[in-house]
Amino acid sequence: MTVPARTLRPTPGQTVGPFFAYGVEYDRMHQVVDPHAPGAVLLGGTIYDGAGDPVPDAFIEIFGADSDGRVPRARGAFRRDGHTFTGFGRAFTNDDGHYEFFTRAPGAAQGRPAFFAAIVFARGLPDKLHTRIYLPDDAAALAADPFLASLESEERSTLIASRPTPAQLQHDIRLQGEKETVFLDF
Repeated sequence: MTVPARTLRPTPGQTVGPFFAYGVEYDRMHQVVDPHAPGAVLLGGTIYDGAGDPVPDAFIEIFGADSDGRVPRARGAFRRDGHTFTGFGRAFTNDDGHYEFFTRAPGAAQGRPAFFAAIVFARGLPDKLHTRIYLPDDAAALAADPFLASLESEERSTLIASRPTPAQLQHDIRLQGEKETVFLDF
């Protein structure tokens, strides 16, 4: 007797929270570099829900190239040693929906504009959301990027950070509604 082959459907995603902090926190997780290291920048912003309210219990992960545009291959993202740049960081939002990282501004890689890859986790989301946070510094590279060029101007603006000071990057993420951030399929 032959048993018919079974096709298994993927398990659906599960929303995160309110207990997702258990097991994902680690020491200095938002410090990709030491805050006082040469070239350190503060990347921060607020995550908003569809009603425009801050999300107080989300977390965001970033990954970025080093300042020369090279993708880090160093291990140890979860055990900060104070000098190895892994490019990876994780931050929880506070009660006002604000997150922040101490990191380095990534350099442009392979002729593409510099950006951080970002993943957002929040209550009510069945799966994580992938997006990018582009640096605003090279207008020509941003204009020439095929992905950014495929977007409407208003959509494109949801992916580009502002630079209030040379050592700061500001980027808000809107999960839904007006000025919703562009999210990528993976």
